[in-house]
Amino acid sequence: MVNAGYDTLCRYHLKAGEANTESTLVFAERRARELSLGKIVVPTCSGKTALAAVEMFQGEREIIAVTHVTGFLKPDTQELSEENRRLLLEKGVKILTAQHAFGGVGRGVRNKLGTYQVDEIMAFTLRVFGQGTKVAIELALMAADAGLVRTDEDIVSLGGTSRGLDTALIVKPANSSGFFELKVREVICKPSIF
Repeated sequence: MVNAGYDTLCRYHLKAGEANTESTLVFAERRARELSLGKIVVPTCSGKTALAAVEMFQGEREIIAVTHVTGFLKPDTQELSEENRRLLLEKGVKILTAQHAFGGVGRGVRNKLGTYQVDEIMAFTLRVFGQGTKVAIELALMAADAGLVRTDEDIVSLGGTSRGLDTALIVKPANSSGFFELKVREVICKPSIF
């Protein structure tokens, strides 16, 4: 006896990184449309990736751009330029700038005392599926914590390795305090070699 189920396409990129941004957005848009999902969460440092997502989704979905926290690279510095912030806001994109769910105070403890905390161990564990998978899951937690996505509605959460995009997941978000309630429903695409 075979259990009920369904088949869907999953794209495996031959390598990780920014070169996969366009195809990741194409596959994410297609699956979001097929499932009538309304929210897309996208990582962005400079704003370039979020602007590419705006072009791909053409106002059909709500886009939430998640930036690095101010001070990520160096104190008092925000990577998202004021110009790109303005452009994204004009296009209706919600922008979330918050501490990483898997590295805030715990990273500070490691940097000072040389010992890893649970949040960073979780991040390293998720990276066995690729950096983009870790990022996409982390963004879903952060967006739920900020109240920008609901925990009872699936979303498309995107991630990448270093810059751009290479991973797209269908995720049931959760708040960070309820991490184990987060569910990865589908892998739309990810790198197979990373």
